[in-house]
Amino acid sequence: MRRTGFIDAVDGLGRHDHVCWAFDGPDEFRRAAGRFLTDGLAAGQRVIYLAEGAGQTDLDHVEGFAQARAEGAAYVQDLGIYDHSLLADPILQVGAYARATEQALADGYDGLRVAADATSLVRTPDQLAAFARYEHLVDVYMTGNPFAAMCGYNRRELTSAAIAEVACMHPLARTSSAPLRLFASMRPGTRAALAGEIDIAGHALLQTALERAAVAPVDGTVAIDARELSFIDHRGLFHLVDHARSRGATAVLHTAGRGPARVLADLLRLPDLQVTES
Repeated sequence: MRRTGFIDAVDGLGRHDHVCWAFDGPDEFRRAAGRFLTDGLAAGQRVIYLAEGAGQTDLDHVEGFAQARAEGAAYVQDLGIYDHSLLADPILQVGAYARATEQALADGYDGLRVAADATSLVRTPDQLAAFARYEHLVDVYMTGNPFAAMCGYNRRELTSAAIAEVACMHPLARTSSAPLRLFASMRPGTRAALAGEIDIAGHALLQTALERAAVAPVDGTVAIDARELSFIDHRGLFHLVDHARSRGATAVLHTAGRGPARVLADLLRLPDLQVTES
């Protein structure tokens, strides 16, 4: 299993965790990345720190990191590892991390953990769209493989709207990064999980997240784990139904109880929506 929700610290995260960390400067990100990667070393994972123009000694102030570098357990790399041409096909970048994870396992580690300052990769609308799509695809990979990641975005260089677009594709995000999250589900029978609050302020974000995740139907349904969805209005439900309809499917929401989604579904009686309490 892995953690989901909004957090204010990166300590204690596990082998499948995926967190978006909005920060206010490089020093702040390095401190958080140091804690995140130190936990990975303690768990027996190989770790990688990525940042634009990163120097090999950037994290040597973190206890044990210099020794881990010398032993091949830790790496520091420039952000150029993300081939910008690969972002036109994000699946290729997921494949690169899959190979790196497999290599870590072959070398005797318990998986791979990466902390990356991805700010410079989302500066244009096209970059943002491609990288948000990649964030979802790599999240799907993480659910079944020992790969954990911390994705950093600088609030001094990006708009809050841009950060929300990438933060919402993570199961974990820093508090106030985004009102909602759409991420890969580990629950059997569901392809994605939807969490947070969806009201008038989140309609456009939900629509964009659905387009980028492109959740595919299975047996004629797009099944979504909505147990952590605290609120959704009628337009939010319409967006979910439209997404499923565009794929020739019915939207199915699995909720924790008789919450707003079930009440609205009973009132609206949409033919392509089912809400199941579980």
